[in-house]
Amino acid sequence: MLQKRIKKILKTVDLSSTEKIISEKILQGERLTIEEGLFLYQNSSLHFLGLLANFVKQKINGKKVFFNKNFHLEPTNICIYNCKFCSYKRRFGDSDAWDYSIEQMLELCSKYKNTDVTEVHITGGVHPHYNVLNYCTLIKKIKQILPNIHIKAFTAVEIDYMCKKARMSTQEGLLKLKECGLNSLPGGGAEIFNEEIRNLVCDEKSSAKLWLNIHRTAHKIGIPSNATMLYGHLENYEHRIEHLNMLRDLQDETKGFNAFIPLKFRNFNNKLSHVPEVSTIEDMRNYAVSRLFLDNIPHIKAYWVMLGRSHAQMALAYGVDDLDGTIDDSTKIYTMAGVAERSPRMSSVEMVNLIKAANLIPVERDSIYNELNIFK
Repeated sequence: MLQKRIKKILKTVDLSSTEKIISEKILQGERLTIEEGLFLYQNSSLHFLGLLANFVKQKINGKKVFFNKNFHLEPTNICIYNCKFCSYKRRFGDSDAWDYSIEQMLELCSKYKNTDVTEVHITGGVHPHYNVLNYCTLIKKIKQILPNIHIKAFTAVEIDYMCKKARMSTQEGLLKLKECGLNSLPGGGAEIFNEEIRNLVCDEKSSAKLWLNIHRTAHKIGIPSNATMLYGHLENYEHRIEHLNMLRDLQDETKGFNAFIPLKFRNFNNKLSHVPEVSTIEDMRNYAVSRLFLDNIPHIKAYWVMLGRSHAQMALAYGVDDLDGTIDDSTKIYTMAGVAERSPRMSSVEMVNLIKAANLIPVERDSIYNELNIFK
């Protein structure tokens, strides 16, 4: 039914021969090539992209839009790296640096005892003194306070450093973290995989190959993860498609990614402040192409804290089916980069209303997309 309706609409649109081929492949569930993905970025109208991305989204998830009840725990913003896009990193002694003790972090977690929050998201700076064993202690103690909480923690960049610091292999470190209660990985630290651009924006950070290998290892030992791409800085469309293709290849191999999250570069208070931020139209284009190209990753997430509520709601028409979580004003990564959401907190009622206003069906999920509550 939906396929017929889309075909009917496409007949009224003046399409190039390439767009006709691409739209037929999408409607038949065939995989796009790198060249076709690049064509969509470079040549297709936002209307065309939205129409097809919405078709794919509904084919996978119907009219459901997912969210969860979560909070963030950011142990420190002290970091050994000096990424040019980062507005978050601080040094020891800076007036706005923080370095929470385990006791302070557990106190923050204790606020959520006897609540219906289902996930804690733990990421922060790459602290020079902490290794796997430090974080294992933290995870075990969080589980003592919140025994049913899903712990989604540590970017691949953090894991790389903490394993080396403990003189463990990646697999040894991940197995130890899993044994202590780690449930999944977020997708941060991917930035952009193209080595030339990566060297310009985060040359000190773990390589793309290492990021992919850490997620591959996690998937193979039963730790699912998300994936990200930082866009809108020095990269171009070729670099974005290269990045998406490397994620798609890894997903073919492991099937371990739950969601893909495009992360918009924000230019406030960092070494790339001279680079203009891309437009909302470009944001929507990126969501749509991501949905069309990543045929094997089930969910595309718009991180509402990064985009703002109204733009995240708009993204639901361009292939997005997940808005992340309620957050509870517990993250500073994007607020320190100058986004409008200075107090990132959304109640579940607000989230439900936001989704319903887009004529879609809100679904509260857990961290691995089991459906907990459907709001019809």
